[in-house]
Amino acid sequence: MSQHPSLKGKSSISARRSVLKRFERVELLRKRGQFKDGQSVMGLPKTKPED
Repeated sequence: MSQHPSLKGKSSISARRSVLKRFERVELLRKRGQFKDGQSVMGLPKTKPED
């Protein structure tokens, strides 16, 4: 019996993620100078991943 295509491992998935995790968003905003230490991590602005 063959395996369903949706059950393949991560190695076959090469699509770029369009959603960043919170710590990734904080790092990106720090790089851009839009996040300062001590600022709340709740309610961060939407960000696009770097290319």
